[in-house]
Amino acid sequence: MRGTDLEERETELIRRGVRGDPKALHEIVDGHARYLFGTAYGMLGKAGDAEDVVQETFLAAFKGIGRFGGRSALRTWLVGILVRQVALLHRRKRGKLTVGLDERHEQQAGPGGTEAREVDERLDVAQMLGRLSPEHREVLVLREYEGMSYEEIAQTLDLPRGTVESRLSRARQELRGWLSGYER
Repeated sequence: MRGTDLEERETELIRRGVRGDPKALHEIVDGHARYLFGTAYGMLGKAGDAEDVVQETFLAAFKGIGRFGGRSALRTWLVGILVRQVALLHRRKRGKLTVGLDERHEQQAGPGGTEAREVDERLDVAQMLGRLSPEHREVLVLREYEGMSYEEIAQTLDLPRGTVESRLSRARQELRGWLSGYER
């Protein structure tokens, strides 16, 4: 689907969603859930937490769908809500950030699966991401894992572009410092 066709389709889904059409809301979930889960998982490191945040994101989005003004893409708006839900989860957990192994990697780690060293390397990177502040982690995940532009991140997080660039630079600098002693 081309960009304008997709925009028109989403505009129509939003109109129907505002009217309470359950099929439209279901289509919005189907079209964005996987992407939102990947983003949440990248920020949280735990599948269960990511699922919870995605559910809360859709609940908040559907409550406020009438306020969606179309100033951004629907996905950008949803990611903004997701980021706020991640922040709420962090506050509820009193700022504790825990990092779990991806279940897919856990399943592969058995006999005949992924070698222990590869799993350890994935865990090391996940732990390093988990050591970043929530602000640094979210911009790093949105930029490096989700491929968002600086402008999209700034819009999603409601921050000036310079703040996004600064946080991203600091996050990368911290990771480089931690990785400098890491041998391959």
